[in-house]
Amino acid sequence: MLAHSAAFTQHLYTQMRVQMASDKSHASQEHVSDTAPASASDNTTAQASTSHGATSHDTATPCISFEQWMGMVLYTPEWGYYTGGLAKLSGDSQAGQALQGDFTTAPELSPWYGRTLAQQVSQVLQASDSLNILEFGAGSGKLAFDVLNELNNPNINYFILELSADLKARQAERLAPFATQVEWLDALPSQFTGCVLANEVLDAMPTTVFEFNQDAELQELYVGFDAEQAQFVWQPQPASAELSHLVQARMPALPHYRSEINRQAESWIHAMGSWLQKGAAILIDYGFPQQEYYHPQRAEGTLMCHLRHHAHADPLVYPGLQDITAHVDFTAMADAAIEGGLEVLGYTSQARFLMNCGILQMLSQLNPEDTLNYAQSIGPVQKLLSEAEMGELFKVLMIARDVDIDPIGFMLGDRRHSL
Repeated sequence: MLAHSAAFTQHLYTQMRVQMASDKSHASQEHVSDTAPASASDNTTAQASTSHGATSHDTATPCISFEQWMGMVLYTPEWGYYTGGLAKLSGDSQAGQALQGDFTTAPELSPWYGRTLAQQVSQVLQASDSLNILEFGAGSGKLAFDVLNELNNPNINYFILELSADLKARQAERLAPFATQVEWLDALPSQFTGCVLANEVLDAMPTTVFEFNQDAELQELYVGFDAEQAQFVWQPQPASAELSHLVQARMPALPHYRSEINRQAESWIHAMGSWLQKGAAILIDYGFPQQEYYHPQRAEGTLMCHLRHHAHADPLVYPGLQDITAHVDFTAMADAAIEGGLEVLGYTSQARFLMNCGILQMLSQLNPEDTLNYAQSIGPVQKLLSEAEMGELFKVLMIARDVDIDPIGFMLGDRRHSL
């Protein structure tokens, strides 16, 4: 593993130099095409207004934006965390065996998660007059298996868009009983009608990291390489006009405050408005409304890394070996949906969503006298519902187009007013 990381480090350094040269060439072409400044002060202004990503060109050490860095270490073919062949998700654990992978998701914890989610999926399919489900980032295929198993309809078409060849292989193996119903896509559909699922997808999209310095001046954090220490390091750069505008609209300037804005996730949600013709998307992830996301006490941001079930906050180490995520600003996601022509139908906690969809009623069918099976079923569900575990941190957002529906998952405890 460490040899892989060391080799990837060299590859990243080379790619950073290539990216810097490309940005510099692009910026130079822009300057050549511009009208020559009339004075020295105009020339200074022109240099200060170069494009996003061109701020590192005056330094000998290559550096790229963290958004570019996160994209490289997670998604570089064969090298990246999600595109390499290393184990990521924990499967069904066996007694006496150590946990495999780096993290566990809700579908891996309990089949009752997918079975309960299927109740909301069924309502969306009926309202959209469709039998199509599209899941982004299907992990091990566990969620797809449980949803299809619960719906028990051989006419349902289940599409999966997955970047990882390793995970595709795992999905195909797990979903073999539904082989005639499942199809893998290589790109976004031009149009889609039905139900879209995205469980822990938004948090893994490359994000922009910003920071206010001691003088409350906004900076974007780039990533460079310290040759003497042989390690990647943060390199603050002046924020672009675009980033400054976005940050100012969301929070006040606070000295020594660091956080993120996920422009890629917002663009992805906005673009959904161009291809979701009729139906709804169920987005499940950990995060907060905007006023909580940028709370003054959350001064270190939300970046989190996972390696062998250990969580830490340094995304610049172990490139290609660790997962990197950022919490989701659900207000920004809802705004992007509305701007893209979609409607926000509900927003609530995972616990409330699952209870609204009937998870407790489904569990009541279990026989408590079958002690072992009952305990194995109830224990993981308590983690899914507990406010101290996943029940409150994880949220569910439903966005839709052209469906007349009162979604069951948001009957009680809808928090759209908090967005």
